[in-house]
Amino acid sequence: MTNRIDQPRKLDLVDDAVHVGGVGTGHEATLHYRVGDGHDEVTGHFSVGGGTGEHGQFHVRVDVRRAAFRADRLLVQVFDISAEDGREINVATVPVLYGPRIVPGYYGYREHKVVRGDTLSALAKTYYADASLHRRIMRANPDQLTDPDKIVPGQVLRIPIGS
Repeated sequence: MTNRIDQPRKLDLVDDAVHVGGVGTGHEATLHYRVGDGHDEVTGHFSVGGGTGEHGQFHVRVDVRRAAFRADRLLVQVFDISAEDGREINVATVPVLYGPRIVPGYYGYREHKVVRGDTLSALAKTYYADASLHRRIMRANPDQLTDPDKIVPGQVLRIPIGS
């Protein structure tokens, strides 16, 4: 039996309310979750399926406001606890990016399609009124950006927005 996380997707930007959704089955219809960065984590459990092998859809809102995360990247995990020996089984893991570590007051992001002549510094100047904040855009797009001097027309970059 397997568990699957459909939301959030790999490297999605999340905020203080991490919505975790998918399909799974758990011993006695209980699954567990963990959202953490290796320094701190938030854990809990929820009911899913019928408890006798049926898979069921789930959606749980995980409040991570009180966590003391130190990293941009978090791991969202959903798992079952073995009735035989208490170990974690059927672990599903999705890495995500924690927006409040990137931008103070994070509440969402804009998408920007790169055009010829764009630079990360110019985008930071446009969106944050400070060209030196271009690292925010780098941190929000680790799957696309490895060099701040190399962006290409057609790329769609996430620009994290905060208060």
